Amino acid sequence: ERHHEPHLWEKVAKVLLPKDYLRLWLTGEDVAEMSDAAGTAWLDTGARDWSDALLAATGLSRSQMPRLVEGSAVSGTLRAQLAARWGLGNAVVVAGGGGDNAAAGVGVGVVRAGEAFVSLGTSGVLFAANDGYHPAPDTAVHTFCHALPDTWHQMGVILAATDALNWYAGLVGETAAALTGAMGALQAPGRTLFLPYLGGERTPLNDAGIRGAFLGLEHATDRAAATRAVLEGVTFAIRDCRDALAATGTRIDKLIAVGGGSKSDYWLAAIASALDCPVHLPAAGDFGGAFGAARLAIMAATGAGAEIATLPPIARVIAPDPTLSAAFDAGHARYRAAQTALRSLK
Repeated sequence: ERHHEPHLWEKVAKVLLPKDYLRLWLTGEDVAEMSDAAGTAWLDTGARDWSDALLAATGLSRSQMPRLVEGSAVSGTLRAQLAARWGLGNAVVVAGGGGDNAAAGVGVGVVRAGEAFVSLGTSGVLFAANDGYHPAPDTAVHTFCHALPDTWHQMGVILAATDALNWYAGLVGETAAALTGAMGALQAPGRTLFLPYLGGERTPLNDAGIRGAFLGLEHATDRAAATRAVLEGVTFAIRDCRDALAATGTRIDKLIAVGGGSKSDYWLAAIASALDCPVHLPAAGDFGGAFGAARLAIMAATGAGAEIATLPPIARVIAPDPTLSAAFDAGHARYRAAQTALRSLK
């Protein structure tokens, strides 16, 4: 920007993320919080402070950055004019808040080391809380500040989770629910492999150019077998994320499943067996980012801390099938070999 439109660059007073611009309007304060700031590439994530070196590299200075607070801290109070307009009191505090995944972590109660959630939405996220900063850029693991003090989180991110299943459902002219609704008990991975890189991949490949593939198609590959291959492919991509997190020293003692894909018992059973980790399925309710933001607001308003970010009530626990562990290990090994071969074809 400073090279192409210097007249605009010279006018930059403060750099604010979208929610922080809304905060400015609400409170009159230019403030950012740690979890979102960690995604700007200007934050020293370990020190939880702006990096003068990174700012200087982009022609900015600390004076152009907002004040930093923790997500559970008070960032300001609602402007008097707005409080009067909305019929509120004069001491309404605005919490620091959090980025989308950090807020979801607070909402689902994943705020302590060893706790994690897997989100099976359009994309897939394996999110784990940490009590220390353990970056490993070569793994393509995202390592950010959490929305709570002295806490960090790591994420493995895959670009197509339910997106891959919905793509396949459209290909065969069926709904995703119909494809997964009558799959029966978990089976060992079949010969057919699916690599879910429909639009590139993040963790652990960090490769925008790679594309997906079906491999090992045979006469026995009917619609049910291909559906299983799609679910297994996404499952193996999540295992790649788990392995990348483990390479940094992150452990997962308790895994919670959220998102639309968690409605499939077959998929959750595959994930439990592929990761050799029980998957906890919350009781019905919304435990996502909005709930986490509400918890952060309670913390800011009352002085409460991480103790109120409890795990949700658990409806069921899906355990790994020990009789299929070796088969899922072998299936993942074949998946990784196919991944290597596919990258060589670009």
